[in-house]
Amino acid sequence: MFLLYRILSTILFLTSLPLYAAIRVLKGKELSGWKEKLGNFEAPNLGAKVIMFHGVSVGEVIALENLIRKTKETFPEYKIVVTTGTKTGQEIAKKKFADVADFITYFPFDVTICVETFLDKINPSLVMIAETEIWPTFAYYCKKRNIPLYVINGRISDSTFKLYYIMRPFFKGLFKNYSGIFTQSEQDNEKFIKIGASENITKVMKNLKFDVKRIDANFDIGIDDNRIIIAGSTHKGEDEIIIEAFKNLQQKYSDIRLLLAPRHITRVNDIETIVDKYNIKYGLRSKNDKFTENDLIILDTLGELSRIYQICHFAFIGGSFNKTGGHNPLEAVVYDKPVISGPSIHNFKDIYGILSNSKAGKIVKNPQELFEYMNKLLADEKFYNQICDNCKNIFAAQQGAMDFVISELKQVL
Repeated sequence: MFLLYRILSTILFLTSLPLYAAIRVLKGKELSGWKEKLGNFEAPNLGAKVIMFHGVSVGEVIALENLIRKTKETFPEYKIVVTTGTKTGQEIAKKKFADVADFITYFPFDVTICVETFLDKINPSLVMIAETEIWPTFAYYCKKRNIPLYVINGRISDSTFKLYYIMRPFFKGLFKNYSGIFTQSEQDNEKFIKIGASENITKVMKNLKFDVKRIDANFDIGIDDNRIIIAGSTHKGEDEIIIEAFKNLQQKYSDIRLLLAPRHITRVNDIETIVDKYNIKYGLRSKNDKFTENDLIILDTLGELSRIYQICHFAFIGGSFNKTGGHNPLEAVVYDKPVISGPSIHNFKDIYGILSNSKAGKIVKNPQELFEYMNKLLADEKFYNQICDNCKNIFAAQQGAMDFVISELKQVL
């Protein structure tokens, strides 16, 4: 069956690739990473001890960050290779892992010549692939070369499970190439078993994305008895939305203050212009301005946002009222703070699914819903406290994934 798959996939790849490339070029789209995916790249001399991590795009790469750093710390004699499947994933990987990864490149196309060329150059001692990236040809050649291959942070959506279940005879053979499949939940574990994975190689590891640590710090920012709303990582067009809601809410709640943290510091002047239009007294964090004299403070410093979430009553997470795809809500939830986001959350879709189902976070469709939910958090103390408890409980249930993987690595390496 796998021989047939490799033959058909190679034929389809060779016949469709030129046409697909031409269509993308005609539409003005980039062929990001295609050269590397074909195996045409220069790799450094990595030696015989190499641990490879793969995260297809932004969400998966971010989830791997703490694990990759802990792996390097625990196994300093090993080189670290990180691969992605998308341009945005590659950009994030190079930004986050420049100081820890020995090589960052693209994952190969899943055809024999590309996979074998890739493995010849990287020669990994062990491969860990995040979430649901299952590539039959890559798995086959890892097994053939005696390279332990793992799925980590594994999950299967309900819709994907239905398709995979129909193909379970294929997957039953495929999973024999894996050394381990470690899943986010019991439900995901059961799905992998039902589509053909052996119970001997499947384990629940919980969710890597929840291995976020609190960074306790004191902030002399004049909080007093005020309730602080934080709008974190806002993008163009979102500042007006959150300021409008804040301005209207302040008519009902005189004790609320807003800390606005743009995703890009270069936008601070534009935000000052917007705030002036609303006639709100504001200050700048860089000038050590405080809420005792201001209703709004613009966080125009770098590196403070993830720590300063601990002072908020609740947080709006930006990048969600445009096409950015949202930012990491767990930076606020780790402090037991409720989070609200707009509808564009595809970078953290699975995380928001967990937060929504557990009532620890809220996705709103439009500015009016944003206002209404903010109002409920401010007006109903019992409701607010329950949401905070939900945040605490969800972290207690999800954390521990990184330690699990490191423990497994110690047994293998």
